[in-house]
Amino acid sequence: MPAESTQFNAESDFSRLDVCIAEKLPDLTRSSVKKLIEEGRVELRGEKCLKAGEKVKRGDRISVEIPPLKTLSLAPSQKRVDIVYQDADMAVIDKPQGMVVHPAPGAYEDTLVNVLIASLDSLSGINGVMRPGIVHRLDKDTSGLLVVAKNDNAHVELQRQIAQKSARRIYTALLEGELQKDEGTIDTFLDRSSADRKKYAVSRTGRRAITHYKVLRRYHGYTLVMFELETGRTHQIRVHAKHIGHPVVGDPVYGKADKKFGLKGQLLHASRLILTHPSTGERMEFTSPLPDYFQRVLDGLKPL
Repeated sequence: MPAESTQFNAESDFSRLDVCIAEKLPDLTRSSVKKLIEEGRVELRGEKCLKAGEKVKRGDRISVEIPPLKTLSLAPSQKRVDIVYQDADMAVIDKPQGMVVHPAPGAYEDTLVNVLIASLDSLSGINGVMRPGIVHRLDKDTSGLLVVAKNDNAHVELQRQIAQKSARRIYTALLEGELQKDEGTIDTFLDRSSADRKKYAVSRTGRRAITHYKVLRRYHGYTLVMFELETGRTHQIRVHAKHIGHPVVGDPVYGKADKKFGLKGQLLHASRLILTHPSTGERMEFTSPLPDYFQRVLDGLKPL
């Protein structure tokens, strides 16, 4: 299987080539970008560049050669997930709560990637052996829709849509307390917490994070809210919910592990996904109903 190449122009001045590529292809890690550069798979302004720190200016042409996916050493999983849609280019998955998206220290089996290896006939290789096909992610205990790329061309196009915000990701969450405003936008910077590096926090530095919200229904002591991501930072909705004083119900990291409802994680569900098909250009919308455990909590609440 031959390598594929993706080309683009730098949209702003970057101090480093690896930073520019990582910004354009956000699911590639900095270490994997550096490796591609060191292997001679990157051209800058028409010439091969072997320096990750090479300066990049607006308009510079960059070409990145994506090697084919190597034979996976991960074990296929016999677990099953709901495949909402599938064709030769992509698959839309309804991920259950409690499933890790891709292998990481402490979780190398029964992740979504392990399941996809057994369930799909192909996956894109841009993200390497441990994250084939993964265009964007959901937290372990966040359920709902995500799109998976089955080839590299589809991966690059879907990634572009997310980066340029033409793909829409809409979530439903139950929040602690009663929000005052019916809708609004949370616009902050997020960075790793200085107190706990495994957590994220609103900060004066870091990466800009923008979340739009709209109240769907009000209950005594709780609010059902629709969130739409404009950016996609790690734990973004959960951190922003805490920031406005209304953490997601059941969130053990940014709220409290809610024993009242017997939950195993936060009540946060990726309920709608809107994107353009990477080959046909068709605008497509996918929806996912709330999981049973989420709906049971709502059924037990008293509406205002």
